[in-house]
Amino acid sequence: MAAPFLRAALAAALLFPAGCAVVPRERVAAVDEAAGAAGLLPRRFAAAPFTLAGWLRSGGAGPLVVYIEGDGHAWNSPTEPSRDPTPFNPVALSLALTDPAPRLLYLARPCQYGGVATDAACSTRIWTSHRYAPEVIASLGRALDEAKRESGADRLVLVGYSGGGVAAALLAARRDDVAVLVTVVAPLDLAAWAAAKRLTPLTGSLDPARETGRLALVPQWHIAGGNDRVVPPEVVRGFAARVGAPVRVVPGMEHDGDWMALWPSLRAAFPVSLGSGQAGS
Repeated sequence: MAAPFLRAALAAALLFPAGCAVVPRERVAAVDEAAGAAGLLPRRFAAAPFTLAGWLRSGGAGPLVVYIEGDGHAWNSPTEPSRDPTPFNPVALSLALTDPAPRLLYLARPCQYGGVATDAACSTRIWTSHRYAPEVIASLGRALDEAKRESGADRLVLVGYSGGGVAAALLAARRDDVAVLVTVVAPLDLAAWAAAKRLTPLTGSLDPARETGRLALVPQWHIAGGNDRVVPPEVVRGFAARVGAPVRVVPGMEHDGDWMALWPSLRAAFPVSLGSGQAGS
């Protein structure tokens, strides 16, 4: 499907104002519509202790390319957590919609897209202090296992936006089937990020910066925004230097900028192809 049509559909269906009284049910329907236009069908993954929402396209050959969503609507204000982390602006979805990979999964984080109402394990800590807790990463891993079986893929390409990049890195450190790891504006060193932003450390979460030995073995590429005030590019560069990975800093780009417009060209420039897992693209 043509990128301009996808852009228009996404803008019309998904970019709700943060103050708008839209329930997650309506956001799920909007994602169903936009994802369905790209051949992505809704799936619910029983991945205890959570049931994770995903949209999957199967068929063809190659690895399963997985886009993991960011933290979503985690906070109403700097001091007040939201009651539901379902994103108003699902950036990872917007990237997935432009990706031509025949095997493709858009994977939501725990408690997004209806999980708050159905999963007893959902509480505000799951999208605040414990957003990368062991049980969260394990749940995402179970969903990947099921999606691999359903798609017939034997390798994964993990692409994570913002907090989804942290989750993707933690998954890559624990698996032996990850061909490529790509992150976009991800706070991969949580301690350095919290210090730079003067935030309370995420004491209930795992930190990729503590697992650089295992991660250094994974082919990877990291993307930062030159004007990102949420995740400063220095945080991304610092982590990448520790694992020997390349970094692309996009001049003038903010954390929640128009990544969808740039994604086809960024994707084509990856040091390792998303489509085949082979060098070059």
